[in-house]
Amino acid sequence: MSARVVHQAASLCLSYPDDTVLGSATLIDAALREAAPRAAASFAPLLEWWRTTPAPEVETVYVDTFDMSRRHALYLSYWTDGDTRRRGAVLADLKGRYRAAGLALDGSGELPDFLPLVLEFARHAPAEGAALLQEYRPSLELIRLALAERASPYAGVVAAVCDALPGRSPADRQQAMAMAAAGPPRESVGLDAHDPRLLPLEPVGRR
Repeated sequence: MSARVVHQAASLCLSYPDDTVLGSATLIDAALREAAPRAAASFAPLLEWWRTTPAPEVETVYVDTFDMSRRHALYLSYWTDGDTRRRGAVLADLKGRYRAAGLALDGSGELPDFLPLVLEFARHAPAEGAALLQEYRPSLELIRLALAERASPYAGVVAAVCDALPGRSPADRQQAMAMAAAGPPRESVGLDAHDPRLLPLEPVGRR
């Protein structure tokens, strides 16, 4: 599986579904089928839902899912630090990591722990981004489980991101919380930094 293709596709799919994002469905599907067939199956329910659902409804569901419910918040440090003073330091650290890797966030309008931005970082700087995703693996798994409980079409996208990381995903929320209590996993992640199958699109932040 090409993790970089999965990361870029997920960054797009978890961004606000404006016309550019929705119009990329066919390209996303083709890139995943070529580079990551297993992941393509996980993305398929969302891409099919995009194709068969009016855009205003897709936009409304996105906002209801990710903006109106903390159970599906896409801000990774929210799950580990909540609305605390420590989270401010965490966000500043993330900005520093992005700058060090040459990734500019100016104009994104999002906090640096917003999952689509983290996934774009993983595409841009594979080793550093993979390490960051591993660091926030419990957050990813809790989002995955919450979306699955909601039967959300976005659940498969987050599941594919988790599948691209080393180790098994926890089976339930209790196991995910135990993973969080144990601290970040220590596995190293090897990624191909020059995968030619990346999508010729940039992720789109929320507008």
